[in-house]
Amino acid sequence: MISKIIAEDLITKVKKAINGVEKIAIVAHVGPDGDAMGSTLALCHYLMSVDKEPTVIVPTAFPNFLNWMPGSDKVLVYENDKEKSDKILATSELIFALDFNTPSRMAKMADAVIASPAPKILIDHHLHPDNFAKVAISYPQISSTSELIFRLICRMGDFSRINLACAECIYTGMMTDTGGFTYNSNNQEVYIIIAELIKLGVDKDDIYRKVFNTYSADRLRLMGYCLYKKMKVYPEYHTALITLSGTELFQFNFVNGDAEGLVNIPLSVLGVEFSVFMREDTDKIKISLRSQGTFPANKVASDLFNGGGHLNAAGGESFLSLDETILKFEEALPNYRDFLE
Repeated sequence: MISKIIAEDLITKVKKAINGVEKIAIVAHVGPDGDAMGSTLALCHYLMSVDKEPTVIVPTAFPNFLNWMPGSDKVLVYENDKEKSDKILATSELIFALDFNTPSRMAKMADAVIASPAPKILIDHHLHPDNFAKVAISYPQISSTSELIFRLICRMGDFSRINLACAECIYTGMMTDTGGFTYNSNNQEVYIIIAELIKLGVDKDDIYRKVFNTYSADRLRLMGYCLYKKMKVYPEYHTALITLSGTELFQFNFVNGDAEGLVNIPLSVLGVEFSVFMREDTDKIKISLRSQGTFPANKVASDLFNGGGHLNAAGGESFLSLDETILKFEEALPNYRDFLE
C-alpha cells in the first residue's frame, strides 16, 4: 500500500477532464530526458487504454538511448515537425504538461501550447510551478514525474490498465531521474512501486542495459577525455567542474545523449560533494549540477544559471560565453562554502 499523496480533489478534476474529451496532447520540456519521456509515454499508453487519442509532442529530440521505449516512434518532435505539431496543439481538447514547472521550459513550443484553447493539466515534481495550468499536480517531494503518473493512474482506480508498455515507461523515468536510484530515492514507497512494476513484467536489468550500456565508442572516448583533460577539482570547495566547448564536442562526433551522466562521475572522487558540467550548445551554455548530502544544487542553479531542480540534481543555462560562465561560477563558489563544510 502506498500513501495517497495526490489530493482527492485533483484526482476528481483529472478524471472529469479525461472523461469529457477524446483528443489529448501530452507535452514535455526541451531536451527531454528519461523522466520526461517515461512520464509522457506512460500517460500516453494509459490514455490509449481508456479509448482516448493521445499524442506526445516534445520541443526537441530525445536521446538515442531512449529510442527503444514503447511508443517512442510515434512521438512528434516540434522543431522537426512544427506545422503538424501546431495543428494538433490547436485542435486538442486537453493538454497534459509533464515534467516541467514553467512554460519557458518548452522553448519555441511554449507559445503554441499556451495559445491552445485546451485546458492544461500540469503534472510535475519541480519546485515553484508557474500558474499556467487549470489543474496542477505538483509534488516536489516525489522522486520523478513518472512516479506521479503511476500514483495518479492508481488513484483513479485504473491500476489494471497499466500494461507492460506503460510499466516499462514508468520504470525508466523513475530509474533515470534518480541516477539508478542513487539519489532522491530514499522513500520506501519508491521500491513498493518498483515491485508492482516488476510484477507486471518489467525486466529492470534489461532496461538498465538499454539505457546505460548502449553508448557509442565515441561517447566512451569523450568520457575519458573529460576525466583526463577537462575535470577540474576545487578541493577547498569540495567541488568538481567539467566543461566542453563546441569544438571538443565535434571532435568526438557528439550526438544528443552523449553527455548523459557525465556530471555524476566526479562525485565518486573522495571529498567531492558538488559536481557541475557545462557544454556549449548552439546559442547557450547548458549546465547540469549534481550534489551529495545536503548541498543544494538547485540553489546554485537558481542563483547563477536561471535554473532549478531538486536538492541533489538540477539544471540551468547561461547566455554568456563558456569562459565567462566558468568565471562566474568560480567567483561564486565562496558564497556556498558554508553548504560544503
